[in-house]
Amino acid sequence: MLVGKIFRHGSPPPIILFALFYLFLVTSCQSDERRSLLMLKSALQNSNGDIFSSWTESNSVCNYSGIACNSNGFVAEIKLAQKQLVGTLPFDIICELQSLEEISLESNFLNGSIGEDLRRCTNLQYLDLSGNSFTGAMPDFSPLNKLKYLNLNASGISGAFPWKSLENLTSLTFLSLGDNLLEKSSFPMEVLKLEKLYWLYLTNCSITGKIPLGIGNLTLLENLELSDNELFGEIPADIGKLQNLWQLELYDNFLTGKFPDGFGNLTSLVNFDVSHNQLEGDLSELRFLTKLASLQLFENQFSGEIPEELGNFKDLSEFSLYSNRLTGYLPQKLGSLGGLDYIDVSDNFLSGPIPPDMCKNNAMTELLILNNSFTGSIPENYANCSSLNRLRVCNNNLSGVVPSGIWGLENLEIIDLSMNRFEGPVASDIAKAKSLGQLLLFGNQFSGELTLTISEASSLVKIELSSNQFSGQIPETIGNLKKLSSLILDENKFSGTIPESLSSCVSVSQINIAVNSLSGEIPSSLGSLPTLNSLNLSSNRLSGEIPSTLSSSKLSLLDLSYNLLVGPIPQPLSIEAFRDAFKGNPGLCSQNLEGFRSCSLDASSSTRLRITCFIAAIMVLLVCLACFIFVKLKKHKFEHSLRTNSWDVKQYHVLNFDENEVIDGIKQENLIGKGGSGNVYKVVLKNGKELAVKHLWTSNPGDRRSFRSSAAMLKRSSQSSEFDAEVATLSSIRHVNVVKLYCSITSEDMQGGAGNWTHAIAGTLGYMPPEYAYTTKVTEKSDVYSFGVVLMELVTGKRPIEPEFGENKDIVYWVTSNMRSKEDGIQLVDPTIAKQLKEDAVKVLRIAILCTAKIPASRPSIRTVVQMLEEAEPFPLTSVIVNKDDQN
Repeated sequence: MLVGKIFRHGSPPPIILFALFYLFLVTSCQSDERRSLLMLKSALQNSNGDIFSSWTESNSVCNYSGIACNSNGFVAEIKLAQKQLVGTLPFDIICELQSLEEISLESNFLNGSIGEDLRRCTNLQYLDLSGNSFTGAMPDFSPLNKLKYLNLNASGISGAFPWKSLENLTSLTFLSLGDNLLEKSSFPMEVLKLEKLYWLYLTNCSITGKIPLGIGNLTLLENLELSDNELFGEIPADIGKLQNLWQLELYDNFLTGKFPDGFGNLTSLVNFDVSHNQLEGDLSELRFLTKLASLQLFENQFSGEIPEELGNFKDLSEFSLYSNRLTGYLPQKLGSLGGLDYIDVSDNFLSGPIPPDMCKNNAMTELLILNNSFTGSIPENYANCSSLNRLRVCNNNLSGVVPSGIWGLENLEIIDLSMNRFEGPVASDIAKAKSLGQLLLFGNQFSGELTLTISEASSLVKIELSSNQFSGQIPETIGNLKKLSSLILDENKFSGTIPESLSSCVSVSQINIAVNSLSGEIPSSLGSLPTLNSLNLSSNRLSGEIPSTLSSSKLSLLDLSYNLLVGPIPQPLSIEAFRDAFKGNPGLCSQNLEGFRSCSLDASSSTRLRITCFIAAIMVLLVCLACFIFVKLKKHKFEHSLRTNSWDVKQYHVLNFDENEVIDGIKQENLIGKGGSGNVYKVVLKNGKELAVKHLWTSNPGDRRSFRSSAAMLKRSSQSSEFDAEVATLSSIRHVNVVKLYCSITSEDMQGGAGNWTHAIAGTLGYMPPEYAYTTKVTEKSDVYSFGVVLMELVTGKRPIEPEFGENKDIVYWVTSNMRSKEDGIQLVDPTIAKQLKEDAVKVLRIAILCTAKIPASRPSIRTVVQMLEEAEPFPLTSVIVNKDDQN
């Protein structure tokens, strides 16, 4: 209305015309921005719909969720981090937002390539695309010369990185490019020109060569991370100029030499990790770094003494120096000003007493000083360290009586005091140790009777008390330890009988009570232990006959030598492999083992023997006949059985198939894998869908052989409710690395139980990550390690454990120690893989090496692993011609 009045009085003033023109321009531009944002929404339509509920035609773009406008009303920021976004970013559309200064899209599920159109976002100051699943190489981004913040960490990019683009980005303060499978390159010298940087993260991005002299010119740096690369040579001398540095991470490289003079000038340093390199020399430069909270120097070649000044560092909480050549004492004030979270100085040449105050604030979880020369006793106040879960001081010169409270620390998972000179008893306080899994006391001077309360430490998996002076009877309550896997009590002074209750330790696989003073008979119930494979009762005073029940055990080691046993050696055990297991028992006899007298037979016994042999011969003939008929009718019989049995199907999701489709697919040609509990088959349904079907074997050892056939499913039993509960629990799991369980199929009739479960340390040898031996906990990084082992199996054709790897070595050690170049990698590839595909196989092997990094934090996420595998760009199969020579 006002405008109309002005116009009636003549032409509008120029300022009004300018305002109207500006208003029209703004309205037009905002309309264009709305269109661009709605197109972005469309590109990400598979994302969580709630994210874009405010992105409508009628709403102002400045009110869109995750959008911020500048003072002129134009879009300046897109901030949609951790919103579960899915899709490919249309940078051609995004960069039409000409006032856009910030893109923050980290930790989503964005994929596709980062295209050349990114170059058009010339006003960008902040770009964060980290934690996504992009593919392909990063394009040249030199036009983005206003960038101050660039984070592409773990974004999924690969190939050659355009390092030269950094020359034009002199305003950068934050640069993070690590944890991407980039093409190998030397240290990017362009970085040295970015003098405004305070954050530089280039960990795990395939950088090789030396850290250049000149790194000290980046004087504003607060964080410098170059870990998990292939850097070699010495730490540059000018690094001491970085006096604002609070974090320096150089672990997992090939660095050599000593700490340079002036390294002690890094007085702001809080976190320092240079572990797993080849550094040497003393630690004297560290005595000036008084703000240190975390010091990680393990797996190097450092020597000399630990500076006494470290005992005065009030913030020091993480102290790990294991596997070096350090000598002298630990600073006796270590932890006295604040306490430690953990300390590991194992595998050095340290001596002297254990510092008394390292658990001052009751925060220490791990005390690891094994394989040194420490002396004295364990300080009394460690009995109050309730936070402690790992106490390992084995192989030192420690002595004295262990403070009684230590035995009962409720969070302790392992007590390892072995190979010292400790004395006294195991205190009754051990009843409180409800988390204790391993009790390792061998090679000491412990004495007295083994306390009855040890049976109340219900989580015990391993008890090893060898070479001590324990006496008295083995507690009858030992049978309460249902999770016990190893009981090793040899070379002590135990007397009395072997407790019958030992047969209640249903998970035990190893029993060694050799070189004691045990008497009485061997309990026949030991033969019923389902997982027993090693039994050593030698050098005792055991009498009576050898129980025939031991014949049914799956024993790989048996030693009953040097006792007072009499009578015949049970025929199944009377074999050459076990001959030495019975020596030193003059009362034993055998019909076939040399060195033993023959068992005498009277007339009636001879008659019985002849009758028995006749019956056995008839039985053998009948069995042979039955086997012949079975082989002829096997296929028809099993197919008929599978079709006519009454199957019970328990559904855990809506099914579009019936049990017959699954059962018909359980046949040899569909076999894709074997495990300890059954076979896995690939079953293709009528609708084309593919299923993985696991055919479980019975847990009854006597029936295991019959389940080797691929024509039977798990039969129901009286314990099937327990089985159903286990399967129902599995079906409810929602985990990125666990496949969906659709159903279970069982029938009503063969036998055995649905589960004799062994409660022991979980995991399969060769697949378990190294940290599992310490933590006994499974994490996502554990899954990644195991997956890496599987990749190595697939590429090399080797099993996780092979004799050729060497003693106590596995496939991870073999691959990483032999793969120094592409040519070396090709030598590791399974020879049955065609030549044209071997370079692709080496790419997979490199990914497997990343997955099996020693340090869990260095391993990529499973999502990143999948992305890297997808980006490995395999040789196009359509062009592969396989000839006979390729198979050799």
